Formats: sequence, structure tokens, C-alpha cells
Amino acid sequence: MSQEIKQMRVKIFDELSKIVDPEINTTITELELIDEVEINNKDVKVDLHLTSPFCPAVFGFKICQDIHDNLLKVDGIDDVKVNVSNHFMAEQINNQVNNSPNPKKA
Repeated sequence: MSQEIKQMRVKIFDELSKIVDPEINTTITELELIDEVEINNKDVKVDLHLTSPFCPAVFGFKICQDIHDNLLKVDGIDDVKVNVSNHFMAEQINNQVNNSPNPKKA
């Protein structure tokens, strides 16, 4: 792994560690909800699972939107895709978050 990618991963995980599950007030990194982070040039994909398949959808949307928005603030990241895997509304959450505005593409 190149030094640039290592530095980017540190920045990404610094941002992810600021995101809190609003239902239980614990960070998503402490809860180990992040399954994988892929970095491809300036694009990032985050795979995660929520605390349960029936986690209130509003909390799932909030967590995923926070991931999307926070990572777009990182220098060197131009696009973020979020993929939640285990929620009964996963497809709707993924579609809404991944189609939300990206100020870097305006």
C-alpha cells in the first residue's frame, strides 16, 4: 500500500470516528460498523452494516449521509459512495445517500 493511500485511510478513519450512531450515542468506529473502505484515486466507497437489520431507518439514513458528507470534506476525495448491507431498507438508503448533492461535482 502506497504512502499516499495510507495517509488517505488515516484521514478517512479520522472522519469516520467523528460520526455517532444517534440512537445509542456511540461512534460508528467504536461499534465496528465499517466493513470495508475502498480508495480508487479520488473516489471512496464505504461498506458498512447497521447495528441491526431493523435499526430505525431515520438513523440509518443519518449515519450514511454523515459518512457521505464528512468524507467529501476531506482534501483529495472527490466522490463518496456508501453501501449499507444489512438493513431492510438498504436499497433506499443507498440510493438516497449516493444521489445526494456533491458540491465537488457542481
